[in-house]
Amino acid sequence: MADTSPKDPAPDPAAPADPVADAFQAQRDRLRAVAYRMLGSHADAEDVVQEAWLRLSRQDAESIHNLSGWLTTVVGRISLDVLRSRKSRPVASYEDRLPELVVTFDDAPAPEDDVVLADTVGLALLVVLESLRPGERLAFVLHDMFAVPFDEIAKILGKSTDATKMLASRARRKVQATEPPTGAGPEQRAVVQAFLAASRDGDFEGLLRVLDPEVRFTVDTPAGVVVTLGATEVAAGAKQSASAAALGRPALVGGLPGVVSWRADGTPLAILAFTVVDGRITDITAHTDPAKLARIITA
Repeated sequence: MADTSPKDPAPDPAAPADPVADAFQAQRDRLRAVAYRMLGSHADAEDVVQEAWLRLSRQDAESIHNLSGWLTTVVGRISLDVLRSRKSRPVASYEDRLPELVVTFDDAPAPEDDVVLADTVGLALLVVLESLRPGERLAFVLHDMFAVPFDEIAKILGKSTDATKMLASRARRKVQATEPPTGAGPEQRAVVQAFLAASRDGDFEGLLRVLDPEVRFTVDTPAGVVVTLGATEVAAGAKQSASAAALGRPALVGGLPGVVSWRADGTPLAILAFTVVDGRITDITAHTDPAKLARIITA
């Protein structure tokens, strides 16, 4: 789909101002964050925002009393349609299509804007959100993450306000029950560094000390997703992590502590993201598909 939404060209003093385009542009980052949390895909989120712009451009702007609310409603409805379409056709499981990630290097400025922070939603939360039904996900994302009133969400879903509250409550319980505590604080990063050091040194016992007994290691390769379960198996196969650490640079990967590494010729080698709970690594995700690596690192 060609992107005809407003960009940021050099201003033409002679050109008349377009207040509708300017107003949309001011909302664009927030709308993208909403769509990304709904869909878990930057490409799909961009498509949704683009479609919202096309609908706005065909609308009588003077008839819209609350542009922010109107755009949020439109993005919510389009995202809901996309989610329902995914559910209605046989597709690979979520584990076979890992969510797209935002990579922020440790020496880069920390994002301060709430919308930018919303874009760095953690890998664990994206997996949990994918397990929700479309209506539950919409109610939870819009209300709990973006403070949209239940009566407005109810209109999108075509349900009563009370029924919408129940959907959000059900989704909230699922998230609280399944989302492991994650973060990228000093303690979590220290555990990751210990794992990488043990990988480089071939220290099998050192690896077992920092791995949860039921750790999950998921590798996204050009041929598909490969999953290894258990500390002993993951420690035995830690050579990939060792090579990534050798030429790696610490980073936040989808809000988790991680490493981005390159080969000697400068091409991307791997992106690793770690989930650390109670001082042990419970989940490692490695992206090694060259096409995906290039898209994520240069995004």
